[in-house]
Amino acid sequence: MPDATILGIETSCDETGAAVVRSGEQILSNVVASQIATHQPYGGVVPELASREHLRAIVPVVRQALAEAETTYEALDAIAVTQGPGLAGALLVGISFAKALAFALEKPLIAVNHLEGHIHAVLLERKQSGDNGLQFPVLALVVSGGHTHLYLAQQEGNYWTYQNIGHTRDDAAGEAFDKVAKLLGFGYPGGPIIDGLAPHGNPDAVNFPASQLKHRDRNRRPEDDRRDDDRPRFDFSYSGIKTSVLRYVETHNMGASIESRRRALAEIQQPQSEDYLRLGDRQTLDLVASFQRSIVDDLVGKTLAAAREYDVRTLFVSGGVAANRELRATFEREAGMQGVPVFFPSRSLSTDNAAMIAAAAYPKFLAQDFLPMDFCAEPGMKLGYESRS
Repeated sequence: MPDATILGIETSCDETGAAVVRSGEQILSNVVASQIATHQPYGGVVPELASREHLRAIVPVVRQALAEAETTYEALDAIAVTQGPGLAGALLVGISFAKALAFALEKPLIAVNHLEGHIHAVLLERKQSGDNGLQFPVLALVVSGGHTHLYLAQQEGNYWTYQNIGHTRDDAAGEAFDKVAKLLGFGYPGGPIIDGLAPHGNPDAVNFPASQLKHRDRNRRPEDDRRDDDRPRFDFSYSGIKTSVLRYVETHNMGASIESRRRALAEIQQPQSEDYLRLGDRQTLDLVASFQRSIVDDLVGKTLAAAREYDVRTLFVSGGVAANRELRATFEREAGMQGVPVFFPSRSLSTDNAAMIAAAAYPKFLAQDFLPMDFCAEPGMKLGYESRS
Protein backbone atom coordinates (compact mmCIF):
# COMPACT_ATOMS: atom_id res chain seq x y z
CA MET A 1 0.00 0.00 0.00
CA PRO A 2 1.26 3.51 -0.78
CA ASP A 3 2.66 5.74 1.91
CA ALA A 4 0.58 8.77 2.83
CA THR A 5 1.33 11.53 5.30
CA ILE A 6 -1.94 12.82 6.76
CA LEU A 7 -2.53 15.79 9.03
CA GLY A 8 -5.36 15.03 11.46
CA ILE A 9 -7.39 17.73 13.23
CA GLU A 10 -9.66 17.02 16.22
CA THR A 11 -11.93 19.62 17.89
CA SER A 12 -15.04 17.65 18.83
CA CYS A 13 -15.21 18.73 22.48
CA ASP A 14 -12.73 20.45 24.78
CA GLU A 15 -9.31 19.44 23.44
CA THR A 16 -7.66 20.93 20.37
CA GLY A 17 -5.64 18.24 18.63
CA ALA A 18 -3.39 18.10 15.58
CA ALA A 19 -1.23 15.16 14.53
CA VAL A 20 0.80 13.94 11.59
CA VAL A 21 0.52 10.20 10.93
CA ARG A 22 2.14 8.25 8.11
CA SER A 23 0.20 5.40 6.50
CA GLY A 24 -2.19 4.97 9.39
CA GLU A 25 0.39 3.65 11.83
CA GLN A 26 3.49 5.82 12.25
CA ILE A 27 2.84 8.78 14.55
CA LEU A 28 5.20 11.60 13.59
CA SER A 29 3.58 14.04 16.02
CA ASN A 30 0.51 14.24 18.24
CA VAL A 31 -0.19 17.59 19.90
CA VAL A 32 -3.12 18.23 22.24
CA ALA A 33 -4.04 21.55 23.87
CA SER A 34 -6.22 20.83 26.89
CA GLN A 35 -8.97 23.14 28.12
CA ILE A 36 -9.32 21.63 31.60
CA ALA A 37 -8.26 24.85 33.35
CA THR A 38 -10.87 26.82 31.38
CA HIS A 39 -13.79 24.56 32.26
CA GLN A 40 -12.74 23.50 35.77
CA PRO A 41 -14.43 26.44 37.57
CA TYR A 42 -17.76 25.44 35.99
CA GLY A 43 -17.56 21.75 36.83
CA GLY A 44 -17.91 20.68 33.20
CA VAL A 45 -17.46 21.68 29.58
CA VAL A 46 -19.09 25.00 28.58
CA PRO A 47 -19.71 24.76 24.80
CA GLU A 48 -19.26 28.47 24.07
CA LEU A 49 -15.96 28.59 25.93
CA ALA A 50 -14.80 25.40 24.21
CA SER A 51 -15.36 26.96 20.78
CA ARG A 52 -13.50 30.12 21.78
CA GLU A 53 -10.53 28.15 23.10
CA HIS A 54 -10.37 26.08 19.90
CA LEU A 55 -10.18 29.32 17.90
CA ARG A 56 -7.23 30.44 19.99
CA ALA A 57 -5.40 27.14 19.88
CA ILE A 58 -5.96 25.71 16.40
CA VAL A 59 -3.22 27.59 14.53
CA PRO A 60 -0.40 27.13 17.08
CA VAL A 61 -1.35 23.48 17.66
CA VAL A 62 -1.21 22.66 13.93
CA ARG A 63 2.09 24.52 13.55
CA GLN A 64 3.54 22.62 16.49
CA ALA A 65 2.39 19.29 15.05
CA LEU A 66 4.10 20.02 11.74
CA ALA A 67 7.27 21.21 13.50
CA GLU A 68 7.47 18.10 15.68
CA ALA A 69 6.89 15.91 12.63
CA GLU A 70 9.67 17.79 10.83
CA THR A 71 7.46 18.23 7.80
CA THR A 72 5.76 21.05 5.90
CA TYR A 73 2.26 21.85 4.69
CA GLU A 74 3.35 21.11 1.13
CA ALA A 75 4.62 17.62 2.04
CA LEU A 76 1.22 16.50 3.34
CA ASP A 77 -0.82 14.11 1.21
CA ALA A 78 -4.20 14.89 2.79
CA ILE A 79 -6.01 16.76 5.57
CA ALA A 80 -8.35 14.81 7.88
CA VAL A 81 -10.81 16.35 10.33
CA THR A 82 -13.48 15.19 12.76
CA GLN A 83 -16.95 15.73 11.28
CA GLY A 84 -18.89 14.50 14.32
CA PRO A 85 -20.27 13.62 16.75
CA GLY A 86 -19.48 16.42 19.17
CA LEU A 87 -20.27 20.01 20.09
CA ALA A 88 -21.47 21.92 17.02
CA GLY A 89 -19.40 25.05 17.60
CA ALA A 90 -16.28 23.10 18.48
CA LEU A 91 -16.58 20.89 15.39
CA LEU A 92 -17.02 23.94 13.16
CA VAL A 93 -13.70 25.39 14.26
CA GLY A 94 -11.77 22.32 13.16
CA ILE A 95 -13.79 21.83 9.98
CA SER A 96 -13.48 25.48 8.90
CA PHE A 97 -9.74 25.43 9.47
CA ALA A 98 -9.31 22.10 7.65
CA LYS A 99 -11.36 23.34 4.67
CA ALA A 100 -9.31 26.52 4.39
CA LEU A 101 -6.06 24.59 4.65
CA ALA A 102 -7.09 21.98 2.09
CA PHE A 103 -8.27 24.68 -0.32
CA ALA A 104 -5.11 26.75 0.00
CA LEU A 105 -2.81 23.74 -0.36
CA GLU A 106 -4.94 21.97 -2.97
CA LYS A 107 -4.90 18.82 -0.83
CA PRO A 108 -7.71 16.25 -0.53
CA LEU A 109 -9.99 16.58 2.50
CA ILE A 110 -11.16 13.58 4.51
CA ALA A 111 -13.98 13.65 7.08
CA VAL A 112 -13.73 11.19 9.99
CA ASN A 113 -16.27 9.97 12.51
CA HIS A 114 -14.92 10.67 16.01
CA LEU A 115 -16.14 7.28 17.26
CA GLU A 116 -14.33 5.43 14.49
CA GLY A 117 -11.25 7.42 15.44
CA HIS A 118 -11.36 5.93 18.95
CA ILE A 119 -11.51 2.43 17.47
CA HIS A 120 -8.58 3.17 15.17
CA ALA A 121 -6.56 4.38 18.17
CA VAL A 122 -6.37 0.72 19.22
CA LEU A 123 -5.76 -0.49 15.68
CA LEU A 124 -2.97 2.05 15.17
CA GLU A 125 -0.97 0.71 18.10
CA ARG A 126 -1.61 -2.91 17.11
CA LYS A 127 -0.03 -2.09 13.73
CA GLN A 128 2.90 -0.39 15.49
CA SER A 129 3.53 -3.57 17.46
CA GLY A 130 3.52 -5.60 14.24
CA ASP A 131 0.36 -7.47 15.24
CA ASN A 132 -1.83 -7.18 12.14
CA GLY A 133 -3.46 -10.59 12.49
CA LEU A 134 -6.68 -9.60 14.21
CA GLN A 135 -9.43 -12.20 14.39
CA PHE A 136 -12.90 -11.04 13.41
CA PRO A 137 -15.52 -10.19 14.38
CA VAL A 138 -14.14 -7.49 16.66
CA LEU A 139 -16.31 -6.05 19.41
CA ALA A 140 -15.38 -2.44 20.21
CA LEU A 141 -16.53 -0.67 23.37
CA VAL A 142 -16.14 3.10 22.99
CA VAL A 143 -16.62 4.61 26.43
CA SER A 144 -15.99 8.27 27.26
CA GLY A 145 -17.55 11.40 28.71
CA GLY A 146 -20.00 11.70 25.85
CA HIS A 147 -20.32 8.16 24.50
CA THR A 148 -20.90 4.59 25.61
CA HIS A 149 -21.28 2.40 22.50
CA LEU A 150 -20.77 -1.22 21.52
CA TYR A 151 -19.84 -1.89 17.88
CA LEU A 152 -19.54 -5.22 16.11
CA ALA A 153 -16.82 -4.62 13.52
CA GLN A 154 -15.85 -6.52 10.40
CA GLN A 155 -13.18 -5.79 7.79
CA GLU A 156 -14.09 -5.50 4.13
CA GLY A 157 -10.96 -4.77 2.11
CA ASN A 158 -9.30 -1.72 3.65
CA TYR A 159 -12.55 -0.53 5.21
CA TRP A 160 -14.10 -1.50 8.52
CA THR A 161 -17.88 -1.83 8.80
CA TYR A 162 -19.76 -1.31 12.06
CA GLN A 163 -22.99 -2.55 13.58
CA ASN A 164 -24.11 -0.81 16.76
CA ILE A 165 -25.38 -3.45 19.19
CA GLY A 166 -25.57 -1.27 22.28
CA HIS A 167 -25.44 2.30 23.50
CA THR A 168 -26.36 4.35 26.53
CA ARG A 169 -30.00 5.34 26.87
CA ASP A 170 -29.11 8.42 28.94
CA ASP A 171 -25.82 9.44 30.58
CA ALA A 172 -22.54 8.09 29.22
CA ALA A 173 -20.28 6.33 31.71
CA GLY A 174 -17.72 9.15 31.69
CA GLU A 175 -20.46 11.70 32.22
CA ALA A 176 -21.59 9.78 35.31
CA PHE A 177 -18.01 9.87 36.65
CA ASP A 178 -17.83 13.64 36.13
CA LYS A 179 -21.23 14.34 37.70
CA VAL A 180 -20.59 12.18 40.76
CA ALA A 181 -17.19 13.79 41.32
CA LYS A 182 -18.81 17.22 41.10
CA LEU A 183 -21.61 16.13 43.46
CA LEU A 184 -19.05 14.97 46.03
CA GLY A 185 -17.11 18.26 45.83
CA PHE A 186 -14.06 16.96 43.96
CA GLY A 187 -14.52 19.07 40.85
CA TYR A 188 -13.72 18.44 37.20
CA PRO A 189 -12.64 16.26 35.41
CA GLY A 190 -14.11 13.57 37.60
CA GLY A 191 -12.90 10.39 35.91
CA PRO A 192 -9.20 10.62 36.82
CA ILE A 193 -10.04 11.85 40.34
CA ILE A 194 -12.36 8.92 41.07
CA ASP A 195 -9.88 6.50 39.49
CA GLY A 196 -7.22 7.73 41.91
CA LEU A 197 -9.45 7.67 45.00
CA ALA A 198 -11.30 4.37 44.49
CA PRO A 199 -8.41 2.05 45.52
CA HIS A 200 -8.48 3.70 48.98
CA GLY A 201 -12.12 2.80 49.64
CA ASN A 202 -14.18 -0.35 50.16
CA PRO A 203 -15.97 -1.23 46.88
CA ASP A 204 -18.45 -3.43 48.76
CA ALA A 205 -19.54 -0.73 51.23
CA VAL A 206 -22.52 0.52 49.21
CA ASN A 207 -24.73 -1.74 47.13
CA PHE A 208 -25.87 -0.03 43.92
CA PRO A 209 -28.53 -2.03 42.05
CA ALA A 210 -27.86 -2.85 38.41
CA SER A 211 -29.71 -0.74 35.83
CA GLN A 212 -32.92 -2.25 34.48
CA LEU A 213 -33.89 -1.40 30.88
CA LYS A 214 -37.44 -2.58 30.27
CA HIS A 215 -38.66 -0.36 27.41
CA ARG A 216 -37.62 0.08 23.82
CA ASP A 217 -35.10 2.85 23.19
CA ARG A 218 -37.19 5.96 22.45
CA ASN A 219 -34.29 7.59 20.60
CA ARG A 220 -34.10 4.90 17.91
CA ARG A 221 -35.10 5.83 14.38
CA PRO A 222 -36.91 3.59 11.84
CA GLU A 223 -33.90 3.62 9.51
CA ASP A 224 -31.80 2.07 12.31
CA ASP A 225 -33.70 -1.19 11.78
CA ARG A 226 -33.05 -1.52 8.09
CA ARG A 227 -31.25 -4.86 8.50
CA ASP A 228 -32.80 -7.97 9.99
CA ASP A 229 -31.18 -9.08 13.21
CA ASP A 230 -33.18 -10.64 16.01
CA ARG A 231 -30.29 -10.98 18.40
CA PRO A 232 -30.51 -8.86 21.57
CA ARG A 233 -29.02 -5.42 22.11
CA PHE A 234 -26.83 -4.58 25.09
CA ASP A 235 -27.76 -1.02 26.05
CA PHE A 236 -26.45 0.91 29.04
CA SER A 237 -27.96 3.42 31.49
CA TYR A 238 -26.09 5.47 34.09
CA SER A 239 -28.56 8.15 35.18
CA GLY A 240 -29.92 5.78 37.84
CA ILE A 241 -26.62 5.25 39.65
CA LYS A 242 -25.99 9.00 39.62
CA THR A 243 -29.36 9.48 41.35
CA SER A 244 -28.54 6.68 43.81
CA VAL A 245 -25.34 8.49 44.82
CA LEU A 246 -27.33 11.69 45.34
CA ARG A 247 -29.87 9.89 47.55
CA TYR A 248 -27.04 8.30 49.56
CA VAL A 249 -25.47 11.72 50.13
CA GLU A 250 -28.80 13.14 51.30
CA THR A 251 -29.79 10.26 53.59
CA HIS A 252 -26.33 10.12 55.20
CA ASN A 253 -26.10 13.89 55.76
CA MET A 254 -22.88 14.32 53.79
CA GLY A 255 -23.69 17.86 52.60
CA ALA A 256 -21.58 19.73 55.15
CA SER A 257 -18.42 17.68 54.54
CA ILE A 258 -18.87 18.02 50.77
CA GLU A 259 -19.15 21.79 50.97
CA SER A 260 -16.09 21.93 53.21
CA ARG A 261 -14.15 19.85 50.67
CA ARG A 262 -15.31 22.06 47.81
CA ARG A 263 -14.12 25.21 49.59
CA ALA A 264 -10.77 23.65 50.51
CA LEU A 265 -10.07 22.54 46.93
CA ALA A 266 -11.06 25.96 45.58
CA GLU A 267 -8.18 27.46 47.57
CA ILE A 268 -5.65 25.11 45.94
CA GLN A 269 -4.55 26.39 42.53
CA GLN A 270 -3.74 22.99 41.02
CA PRO A 271 -4.95 20.17 43.30
CA GLN A 272 -2.91 16.98 43.20
CA SER A 273 -3.95 13.39 43.94
CA GLU A 274 -2.72 13.69 47.52
CA ASP A 275 -4.97 16.73 48.04
CA TYR A 276 -8.06 14.84 46.92
CA LEU A 277 -7.13 11.89 49.12
CA ARG A 278 -6.44 14.07 52.16
CA LEU A 279 -9.85 15.71 51.81
CA GLY A 280 -11.72 12.43 51.30
CA ASP A 281 -13.11 10.95 54.54
CA ARG A 282 -13.70 7.20 54.93
CA GLN A 283 -17.40 7.38 54.07
CA THR A 284 -16.69 9.30 50.87
CA LEU A 285 -13.87 7.00 49.80
CA ASP A 286 -16.11 3.96 50.31
CA LEU A 287 -18.86 5.61 48.30
CA VAL A 288 -16.45 6.45 45.46
CA ALA A 289 -15.04 2.91 45.39
CA SER A 290 -18.53 1.36 45.36
CA PHE A 291 -19.68 3.70 42.61
CA GLN A 292 -16.69 2.89 40.40
CA ARG A 293 -17.05 -0.85 41.00
CA SER A 294 -20.71 -0.69 39.95
CA ILE A 295 -19.90 1.17 36.71
CA VAL A 296 -17.00 -1.16 35.88
CA ASP A 297 -19.01 -4.31 36.56
CA ASP A 298 -21.82 -3.07 34.32
CA LEU A 299 -19.50 -2.14 31.44
CA VAL A 300 -17.54 -5.38 31.61
CA GLY A 301 -20.55 -7.62 32.22
CA LYS A 302 -22.61 -6.32 29.31
CA THR A 303 -19.66 -6.17 26.94
CA LEU A 304 -18.64 -9.77 27.62
CA ALA A 305 -22.27 -10.92 27.40
CA ALA A 306 -22.41 -9.29 23.95
CA ALA A 307 -19.13 -10.99 23.04
CA ARG A 308 -20.65 -14.39 23.86
CA GLU A 309 -23.88 -13.66 22.00
CA TYR A 310 -22.12 -12.52 18.83
CA ASP A 311 -19.26 -15.05 18.98
CA VAL A 312 -16.64 -12.30 19.12
CA ARG A 313 -13.00 -13.20 18.56
CA THR A 314 -11.31 -9.92 19.63
CA LEU A 315 -12.26 -7.11 21.98
CA PHE A 316 -11.27 -3.42 21.76
CA VAL A 317 -11.88 -0.96 24.62
CA SER A 318 -11.27 2.69 23.78
CA GLY A 319 -12.25 6.23 24.75
CA GLY A 320 -11.35 8.36 27.77
CA VAL A 321 -12.81 5.96 30.35
CA ALA A 322 -10.60 3.19 28.90
CA ALA A 323 -7.75 4.84 30.83
CA ASN A 324 -9.45 3.80 34.11
CA ARG A 325 -7.18 1.32 35.90
CA GLU A 326 -9.90 -0.80 37.47
CA LEU A 327 -11.74 -1.06 34.15
CA ARG A 328 -8.58 -2.26 32.40
CA ALA A 329 -7.71 -4.77 35.10
CA THR A 330 -11.25 -6.16 35.26
CA PHE A 331 -11.52 -6.49 31.49
CA GLU A 332 -8.17 -8.24 31.25
CA ARG A 333 -9.12 -10.69 34.00
CA GLU A 334 -12.67 -11.44 32.88
CA ALA A 335 -11.99 -11.46 29.13
CA GLY A 336 -9.01 -13.74 29.75
CA MET A 337 -11.29 -16.20 31.58
CA GLN A 338 -13.63 -16.08 28.57
CA GLY A 339 -10.74 -16.66 26.17
CA VAL A 340 -11.16 -13.38 24.29
CA PRO A 341 -8.08 -11.17 23.77
CA VAL A 342 -8.72 -7.55 24.79
CA PHE A 343 -6.76 -4.53 23.56
CA PHE A 344 -6.65 -0.95 24.85
CA PRO A 345 -4.97 2.13 23.44
CA SER A 346 -2.17 3.68 25.47
CA ARG A 347 -3.46 6.27 27.91
CA SER A 348 -2.30 9.15 25.68
CA LEU A 349 -4.44 7.78 22.84
CA SER A 350 -7.45 6.95 25.05
CA THR A 351 -8.55 10.55 25.40
CA ASP A 352 -9.44 12.76 22.41
CA ASN A 353 -6.49 13.24 20.07
CA ALA A 354 -5.82 13.85 16.39
CA ALA A 355 -3.55 10.85 15.76
CA MET A 356 -6.59 8.58 15.86
CA ILE A 357 -8.35 10.83 13.34
CA ALA A 358 -5.40 10.72 10.92
CA ALA A 359 -5.15 6.93 11.35
CA ALA A 360 -8.85 6.42 10.65
CA ALA A 361 -8.51 8.61 7.54
CA TYR A 362 -5.87 6.39 5.91
CA PRO A 363 -8.28 3.71 4.57
CA LYS A 364 -10.42 6.53 3.16
CA PHE A 365 -7.32 7.98 1.51
CA LEU A 366 -6.58 4.64 -0.16
CA ALA A 367 -10.15 4.52 -1.45
CA GLN A 368 -9.97 8.20 -2.49
CA ASP A 369 -13.00 8.84 -0.31
CA PHE A 370 -12.63 12.61 -0.29
CA LEU A 371 -15.32 15.19 0.48
CA PRO A 372 -16.24 18.39 -1.35
CA MET A 373 -15.77 21.66 0.49
CA ASP A 374 -19.48 22.08 1.27
CA PHE A 375 -19.77 19.27 3.86
CA CYS A 376 -21.06 20.26 7.30
CA ALA A 377 -20.47 19.36 10.92
CA GLU A 378 -22.74 16.60 12.23
CA PRO A 379 -23.03 16.94 16.04
CA GLY A 380 -25.25 13.82 16.24
CA MET A 381 -23.30 11.75 13.72
CA LYS A 382 -23.74 7.99 14.04
CA LEU A 383 -21.36 5.16 13.17
CA GLY A 384 -22.57 2.14 11.22
CA TYR A 385 -26.08 0.75 11.51
CA GLU A 386 -28.04 -0.54 14.50
CA SER A 387 -29.31 -4.01 15.26
CA ARG A 388 -32.94 -4.60 16.08
CA SER A 389 -33.93 -4.57 19.74
